[in-house]
Amino acid sequence: MRIRQWLHARADNPRQNFTFLLTGFSLFALGLALVGAGQYLFAPGIDGELVALAGLILIGGGIILAAVGYLSLSVLRIFSILDKKHE
Repeated sequence: MRIRQWLHARADNPRQNFTFLLTGFSLFALGLALVGAGQYLFAPGIDGELVALAGLILIGGGIILAAVGYLSLSVLRIFSILDKKHE
């Protein structure tokens, strides 16, 4: 029952869900830029690899955050509309 209430609360807050989606996309883009910088702007060595690793971590976090925002905007909203007990 608590999960259902949490899902409805998440679905009924589209502004925060859209913020999650945009923040996730921004983290993904920043991570992608860091991977590119580590590959092309740094000399071969540990510095470039650490920058690329930080970029990969940001890419992973961005994908997860964007997925949560997207699913909350679409799937959970449909779930909220179809759920008859939430009246």
